[in-house]
Amino acid sequence: MSKITWKPGTLLSPVPPAMISCGTVKKPNVMTAAWTGIIASEPPMTYVSIRPERYSHEIISESKEFVINLTTLPLVSAADYCGVKSGRNVNKFKEMKLTALPCSVVQAPQIEESPVSIECKVKDIQHFGTHDMFLAEIVAVNVDDKYINEEGRLALEKAGLIAYVHGHYYTLGRNVGSFGFSVNKAKLKLAQKMANVEVEVKPSKKSVIEIAASKFGKDKKRKQARKNFGSAFSGETKNNKSRKSSSEFGKPKKKYGNNKKFLKNKISVQ
Repeated sequence: MSKITWKPGTLLSPVPPAMISCGTVKKPNVMTAAWTGIIASEPPMTYVSIRPERYSHEIISESKEFVINLTTLPLVSAADYCGVKSGRNVNKFKEMKLTALPCSVVQAPQIEESPVSIECKVKDIQHFGTHDMFLAEIVAVNVDDKYINEEGRLALEKAGLIAYVHGHYYTLGRNVGSFGFSVNKAKLKLAQKMANVEVEVKPSKKSVIEIAASKFGKDKKRKQARKNFGSAFSGETKNNKSRKSSSEFGKPKKKYGNNKKFLKNKISVQ
């Protein structure tokens, strides 16, 4: 293996395409930021780096509060939209059908549809060229209870979290080990076994139809889906197709017609 050297750049990956909500419940705003992470565990500290020209920068600078909402597969379109559009021009909560919920400590809203919403209070702002870093203390964490199992453990791996890698969004892949597996023989053996497992995710027929429906409208769903995706996604059942075939081609013709003499000869030959 050989490597080439490039100029310094932001190639650390993967990173979380987190949805950063701010403002108030009555007047909420949200942006998507990949430059966020954990600084310390005790006290729990985090940060988010935002360009000064962003509308959220203005709001957070004044309120000194924000919420980090984790992005899942159902939220990936909203996350992308909120990273492109500006809250100065559009209500992104309304456009993306997001629900603004009150938080337990901060005045900034959390996103109900996100499995984890982390409430943050800004302690300091550092200026670094293109971005300003908002250093903040984590003052509360809100978790969707459907991801808490019977033992009280947070099964966040079931939430379908999204990673951002070099301009693209990805779902997380297979579990290749837990913390400390490299020094645990039993866990290491399991991880080695899983290394040979290949994971392939294919879109379901239903999801393709739903995409077509959202693009072309409900009334044109069947027509456009058939046109763009072929008969395989037409939504017809096997019974419908068989009935359609018999109606199109009529009753099957008799091979020998009504010629009794021919039939008699034919039968005698057999």
